Amino acid sequence: MKILHQLGENILLAMKRRGISQDRMHQRTGISKPTLRKITKGDPTVSLGHYVNVLAVLGLSDDLGKVALDDELGRKLQDIELLKTRR
Repeated sequence: MKILHQLGENILLAMKRRGISQDRMHQRTGISKPTLRKITKGDPTVSLGHYVNVLAVLGLSDDLGKVALDDELGRKLQDIELLKTRR
């Protein structure tokens, strides 16, 4: 999955920017080093909870609240239905 690969890459870059090694991330999250490597590669078999733990250590967990926040397609579909019922 391309989006998970991108997420993993973004996490890896955020760790490097902050100077947080896999050892330090392991200490802070309790997530095993092999699982951390999977996260930085965007492995879809890793639980979302592990991704959230890593994002929290990086100070990025609030970003998850932005997912689907501005649902442009959903609003357009809803508007179409609303217009149909007015006629």
